[in-house]
Amino acid sequence: MTQGEALAVLKTGANVYLTGEPGSGKTHTINEFVAWLRASGIEPSVTAATGIAATHVGGLTLHSWSGIGIAESLSRADVDRIAGKEHIAKRIMKAKVLIIEEISMLSSATFEMADAVCREVRRVDKPFGGLTVVLVGDFFQLPPVARRSFSEGGRSREVQFAYVSPTWRDLNLITCYLTEQYRQDDIDFLQVLSAIRSGEVEEMHHERLMARSAGVSELPLDTPKLFSHNADVDRINADELARLPGKAKRFHMTSRGKDSLVQGLIRGCLSPEVLELKEGAAVMFTKNSFPPAGAGRQGRFVNGTLGLVTGFGADGMPIVKTKDGLKITAEPMEWQLEEQGKVKASISQIPLRLAYAMTVHKSQGMSMDAAIMDLSKAFEYGQGYVALSRVRRLSGVHLTGLNARALEVHPEILKKDRDFRAASEAAREAFAPRPDSGQAGMSEAEIIAMQKKFVKAMGGAIITESTKHEARNPKRTMTLPGRLAETLSTVREAKTLKNAVILRGLTASTIVHHLEELSEIGKLVRADFAHLVPLRIVDEVHEALATAGSERLSPAFHALGGRHSFEVIRLVRLMKQ
Repeated sequence: MTQGEALAVLKTGANVYLTGEPGSGKTHTINEFVAWLRASGIEPSVTAATGIAATHVGGLTLHSWSGIGIAESLSRADVDRIAGKEHIAKRIMKAKVLIIEEISMLSSATFEMADAVCREVRRVDKPFGGLTVVLVGDFFQLPPVARRSFSEGGRSREVQFAYVSPTWRDLNLITCYLTEQYRQDDIDFLQVLSAIRSGEVEEMHHERLMARSAGVSELPLDTPKLFSHNADVDRINADELARLPGKAKRFHMTSRGKDSLVQGLIRGCLSPEVLELKEGAAVMFTKNSFPPAGAGRQGRFVNGTLGLVTGFGADGMPIVKTKDGLKITAEPMEWQLEEQGKVKASISQIPLRLAYAMTVHKSQGMSMDAAIMDLSKAFEYGQGYVALSRVRRLSGVHLTGLNARALEVHPEILKKDRDFRAASEAAREAFAPRPDSGQAGMSEAEIIAMQKKFVKAMGGAIITESTKHEARNPKRTMTLPGRLAETLSTVREAKTLKNAVILRGLTASTIVHHLEELSEIGKLVRADFAHLVPLRIVDEVHEALATAGSERLSPAFHALGGRHSFEVIRLVRLMKQ
């Protein structure tokens, strides 16, 4: 299923399980869905199974959101007690759409406990009290881990996956299995990853991996090491920094909001509270950022981009030279926790961490240029697969050890994956728009009608041409959310996108995202933002979009040779709507 097909299903309000291989665009698709919901006046509750994932999506862990905390089981009295907490009850009653990221790392027990609390609060005997539920994740990646319980040999006690829960069955989920690939473009490497995923690793695949083995003296400098255990990571990073000459420069994290919420953000943030750097330090960016119009690739980085600190600017900010030669001044960025469209807490830090070592668990969700991997002590199904699939090309993999477990995926998941793929294909055929509604599938009109019905049921505003026209009329009656109104005002005053980024204190991606939301509800005209993109660029980008198809950013980006950022392409796309 393509991202566009999955998005069409999501917009109908169905309960959905969104899955796919690493790099297939799960995060992008869910971000597009969230943007559409907000543009329609529906504020989703975005949660995740882990603190790191929750920080990435700007939400709470499901444990915090539902009030279950660290409990491994709940009695009837426990459910009543949690449901009786005013702030928990208010949060769940206000919710309309619940999104749970990294579902593979959530146990069936936790899934059922959150369900029980929602049913009790909402007094509706349906899964999660009748909320629309969207689950996102890939069960081939890291599984749930039981707290404080380990079997002999140190392996974490195996717990049941969320799909085993009766709640999963009762949700009647539509499976959307994304099949496109946006991270790896190395055919040989993709074949290896696919073989691991399908449990069909043969000698040729093993040989390709072993060809990436390297002795200590052959390992590339300043490339992060991935470990299956956490014990040595902090020590290695500290030791490597200490070997560099000079005094370390310290950067302290700042925060705003309730302390308990701030602490959750800190635990999930890959950048430390106190970041110590020296000239020559190997670092990794921990957030995504894209350059403003006209800046080319300067300033572009993603979560996982590697580089070296080459010095510090006049303002004291670290200057990082990336692996492909770009020089970037790393400036503080924000991680926010949003609830019902409001920022409840935020932290600010330089988006860097020392890159000499990190755990496989913390690498999940990253796209890395290269990594040194010691998989000789892999103990969890999926650990080797997650580590390998972080890297874009086989040439970026440097193996110092490999055991049999590293290339194994959970045998139960192998069978379940076939079921998920079959269910997704059935859904794709059922929702495939047909010009003749008498054929298999649905007509486009039927799908649009379902989407409108969902928006209306959620109390949202159905976006039509007439409402767009009314929104542009000076006698506007709809009040813009504060964050969108502030962005619109800033963009109108700013001379460039970079200027808007500085004035608004948000990333370029977030600003463009806000403009897209404004466009969806008819609150944006071309004159509001056209000045952000130089005229000489507009026609070139428009031609690339027309060739690739207006909904396909990646083909347009590659057709342009990476000369213009995704934000520029998105802005030009907005101009043509």
